[in-house]
Amino acid sequence: MIYKNDPASIQVFLTDTSNLKTGHTPGVFFPETADEVVGLLRDASSSGKRFAVAGNGTGTTGGRIPEGDYVISMQKLQHIGEPVRLSETEALLTVQAGAVLEDIQKKVENNGWFYPPDPTEGLCFIGSTIANNSSGARSFRYGPTRDHILRILVALPQGELIDIPRGKYLADENDMFHIELPRAGTLSFRRPQYRMPATSKHNAGYYSKEHMDLIDLFIGSEGTLGIILEADLKLIPFPRHLFSGLVYFSTIDDLFGFTEQAKENASSVDPRVLEFFDANALGFLRQNYPDIPENTAGAIFFEQETAPEREETDLGAWLDLMESSHALVDASWIALDRNEQRKLTTFRHTLPLLVNEWLGRQQESKISTDMAVPDRSFRKLFDFYNESCRINRFTFIIFGHIGDAHVHLNILPRNREEFLRAKELYRQFVQKAIDLGGTLSAEHGIGKLKSGYLVSMYGDAGIREMAKIKKTFDPDLVLNIGNLIPVSYLATDKP
Repeated sequence: MIYKNDPASIQVFLTDTSNLKTGHTPGVFFPETADEVVGLLRDASSSGKRFAVAGNGTGTTGGRIPEGDYVISMQKLQHIGEPVRLSETEALLTVQAGAVLEDIQKKVENNGWFYPPDPTEGLCFIGSTIANNSSGARSFRYGPTRDHILRILVALPQGELIDIPRGKYLADENDMFHIELPRAGTLSFRRPQYRMPATSKHNAGYYSKEHMDLIDLFIGSEGTLGIILEADLKLIPFPRHLFSGLVYFSTIDDLFGFTEQAKENASSVDPRVLEFFDANALGFLRQNYPDIPENTAGAIFFEQETAPEREETDLGAWLDLMESSHALVDASWIALDRNEQRKLTTFRHTLPLLVNEWLGRQQESKISTDMAVPDRSFRKLFDFYNESCRINRFTFIIFGHIGDAHVHLNILPRNREEFLRAKELYRQFVQKAIDLGGTLSAEHGIGKLKSGYLVSMYGDAGIREMAKIKKTFDPDLVLNIGNLIPVSYLATDKP
């Protein structure tokens, strides 16, 4: 196993896209086998080491940033197997945790299969996407990562492996799990008793439901219960035909009416993606795309899978919906072939690049939301975002996954005073989302950046439930301390 402790090697592991600057570590381990990971954990209690697990640095919440802990990098565990056909409509792919998502997607596509989860950053490690239950634009149709995982292999903090295929370990009628392990003995614990929010996307805290599967507890647990080393991914046949579009609107009410009908398939449309850009986001994009019409209230990007024999009918349904919703049909952009679709994808991904360029000329970092609410409450949250930012005269943009009632508000402070006001306003956004029955985080997770807000969502009792489960698996507190669960709760709760 490789170990590095020189400053140049360490530095790259002290950052991600969260802008946290407090990271420090004695050194970084680069295990190449599952046994080497288990060995590090097995010796942790006697050696006094604690570990932070590092993905590829694409996270937004500081989850991989060590605060004095040693780092375990997953980058050497990068093997991608071959697709194994299970039926005409399903295949399986075994991958190691450090495999890059983009490489996985290319390989399965070349073999005629499709792995639907599609986080914006394709360079993330697959293990990180599982630990974070990542989602993205295609979650509107296909759901988050959890829905596409058949098995995981996990190194537990006490230093042993557990293989968890879906369906093997289920909570009993009393909501209890009883797991027999060679070294740790019997681990017994109760699933969390708090209620999950009624949102289509949710990634804040441990998953819970009646008769739940143990695999779903680990998915989205942000590496606090064990290190995911390997997974079996569920694949479906690759959709051969697709078209997409970017539809502009002169009023926000027309845009919301269009979106509501598209989500309800009211006009025989069947989107797999529904994404939103507000007028301010389009303003950023206009510097690269001058054909964006002026005085536009917003735009919707959509994708739909189709077949050659029904493509004309499907396109007609979208055009009918656009016209009935008073869209700016002549100015809108329909992409029928792969080349035009790539151009539209580039359009979507240009926005964060332009925002980062703008921020590079400022002294402060952005304040960004990741909340989602039930569909019925989304307009209230959206209007609250807009009104609050306008009252404060902030520079801001709103964009993202409107199909899941989940958009990202980015406040772009121009000075320190605006940054501090925006941070205070963020607390109001958290409370508003919770009051509307929503979630603190829909897809980016909690990490270290947001753990202090989690109590607002679950209350003291809910966090204590999480802490007890954490300490059942990790009684010596050696793994990813500071992620998800506030450290103060780990100091007082016993398994």
